[in-house]
Order: sequence, then structure tokens, then C-alpha cells
Amino acid sequence: MNREQGLKLIEAVKIIAIVRGVEEQHIAGVAEALRDGGIPIMEVTLNTEGALGMIGRLQQQYGDSMYIGAGTVLDVEDAKRALDAGASYLVTPNTDEEVIRYAVERGAPIFPGAMTPTEVVKAWKAGATAIKIFPGASLGLGYLKEVMAPLNHIPMMAVGGVNEDNIGEFMRIGCYGVGIGGSLVNLKEIGAGHFDWVREKAARLVERSKI
Repeated sequence: MNREQGLKLIEAVKIIAIVRGVEEQHIAGVAEALRDGGIPIMEVTLNTEGALGMIGRLQQQYGDSMYIGAGTVLDVEDAKRALDAGASYLVTPNTDEEVIRYAVERGAPIFPGAMTPTEVVKAWKAGATAIKIFPGASLGLGYLKEVMAPLNHIPMMAVGGVNEDNIGEFMRIGCYGVGIGGSLVNLKEIGAGHFDWVREKAARLVERSKI
């Protein structure tokens, strides 16, 4: 899946599944469950054991139907390793302009984390595709609305604290998208082989995200 196709997919679905701590033996089952549930966008975090190998494998198996990226990218070396492994896009927890510029040079979409208006603007000017407001669970919907008001020309994503009950609210205020981790990619259910649980959870989130 090329850059244009991937970004169109994000704009259509608006949900990125954050895959952290999943064992390699389960990654294919998770990918299929997410895709079948209507969320074909996955971010495998680099602090997951074997992440680079999983990214490469996912691209080979599902790259035509899913948009596979790397998360928890902390520096340029992380970015290089992730892109070389096959990641289609990058997500960071912080604002590092050097990493953003590197991604732009490589032609890869990048969604850097930012908390303050200053960080949001710096990340955008450096070339970010959209800004991930993080930590969303602590900052909350009200904070995001306040930041978006004067900076409504900058696309922003909510990561942390998004669930079935409030996903519609995030969509209504105009979020570019949302990132959802443990409440969707539940390690206990996955470890027990309950991939249907993930698929059904994904389907409910997609349904409730519609506004």
C-alpha cells in the first residue's frame, strides 16, 4: 500500500490500532482480526520484542490490504531501522524535529507526539503529517478542543483515553484520527487466542466512530 492509499485509508477509517507487547506468534491473528473488524491500520511499537521483524512480516502478508507503521520511534536511528524494515509511516511519543525531517526526506508520513501548543506548531512546521496529542488520557477531550481552536489548520489526533463510549465525541470535534491501544489490542484476550474478541471490539469502535 503506497503513501497516498495509506493516508486515504486513515482519513476514511480514522482509527489506528496501537500494537504493543503482542508476541510474534499472535501478530498475524491480531492483524486479521483488526482488518476484519474494520481497522486495517496498525502501528507496531518499537518497544515490542521483535517489532522490526513483525513489521516486515506484516508488510509481506498484509501490505496490500493494511497500512502498517512503527510507533514509539524515539530518534533518527529508530526511524531508519523502522523504515528499512518496511514501516509505511512513523509515530513518535514526543516532538523531535530531526526525526520529523528525516521522515519527510524518506517520503514517509509521520505523526509526532506533542502536548503543548508550542510543540504542536514546531512539529507541524517541521513537516508532520498530523500531530498526536499525547498523553490524551490525562489531558482529556476539553484540552484537545482548546488546543484545536486557535490551531484548526493543523490536523490533530487523540491518543490515550479513547474508547467505545467517547470515540464519537473525538470525531465530532474534528480529530484527524485516534490511536487506540490496550483497550483494543488486549494482551490477555490475544494470549488466550481470542482473536474474535479483537475483531468484535474493532467493529464496535468503527460503528461508534461514525458521526
